[in-house]
Amino acid sequence: MLKEMNRRDFLKASAVTGASILASDLFYTDPIVYGAVNIPEAEKITITSIIDNYSESTRPSYKIANRSSGNLYAEHGLSCHIETVVDGRSHCLLFDFGRTLHGFSSNIDTLKIDFDKLEALALSHGHNDHWGGFVEILKSRREKISKGISLYVGEEAFAVRGQGQRVAHRPPKREDIESLGLVKVVEIENPTPIVPGAYLTGRIEKVTDYEKVDPGRWVQRGDNRAPENFIGEQSVVLNLKGKGLVVVTGCGHVGIVNTVKHAQEITGVRKVHAIMGGFHLTGAKEELIQRTVADIKAMTPDYIMPMHCTGFEATGVFAKEMPDQFILNTVGTRYIFSLQTV
Repeated sequence: MLKEMNRRDFLKASAVTGASILASDLFYTDPIVYGAVNIPEAEKITITSIIDNYSESTRPSYKIANRSSGNLYAEHGLSCHIETVVDGRSHCLLFDFGRTLHGFSSNIDTLKIDFDKLEALALSHGHNDHWGGFVEILKSRREKISKGISLYVGEEAFAVRGQGQRVAHRPPKREDIESLGLVKVVEIENPTPIVPGAYLTGRIEKVTDYEKVDPGRWVQRGDNRAPENFIGEQSVVLNLKGKGLVVVTGCGHVGIVNTVKHAQEITGVRKVHAIMGGFHLTGAKEELIQRTVADIKAMTPDYIMPMHCTGFEATGVFAKEMPDQFILNTVGTRYIFSLQTV
């Protein structure tokens, strides 16, 4: 198992490029070192949508999207199974875990996803729709999980969160997870390898002037409520040989454009092959949607798959403005990226 990239390793990688970064509390706003992360190129990447907001069992397969016709559950949440093939060897991880034990467990059984082949677990952020049933999932799969498997989380993954006067998210407690003796919780700040060919982003730099966190959101820090900035939100970055980056987001609260630009900066890879996941544009104003779509379009990805919290309106604009790249995601869809795919 690859270990977390610590600060010494990250600074050492930075020195190779002839640059440096500041301390971690400033990393969120200061420029990322270009090309500091060298993600091994994967010969093949397979991403399966386990949980998403939309299900359509009769939708046909299309391009790289292979549909499942099984009885699958949709819910407001997200979970993906990711498999990389690097140097001929397969490596598997789970990214996010949906909202409920029922939806997640039923779908992974239908999709025949093997828990015993998992090498890592990764969480995008601590909202209930991304790991609401996580403790129950661990308990129900305790015989299948490799003991001591790493659960990678960003900062404040276990914090209570809300909006206005309302508590909106009470994540699982760290002690409840660790007491099961099944997983090792690894909290990260910097770009971190999780399996060969896959990195978590670490703190995502905000570079656009229009992607802002919803006003009124707060996070519990000690006895106080502080304005939410999603400092610990993670996305997965992969690098397909000869094709470019594949970026997978959970919700993209810090902005999908910020996220993809961050992936380009830390890897030094400009070509973007695919962008998928939640883009957090539900209920967004038309101007924000238009600017986001325009900037994503300018990146010229080969594929774009909006999911989860992207919202109907934004998904429709992506479909209209990027018809050749757009693929409508449905629960159970298995995306196969390889040198042979167009």
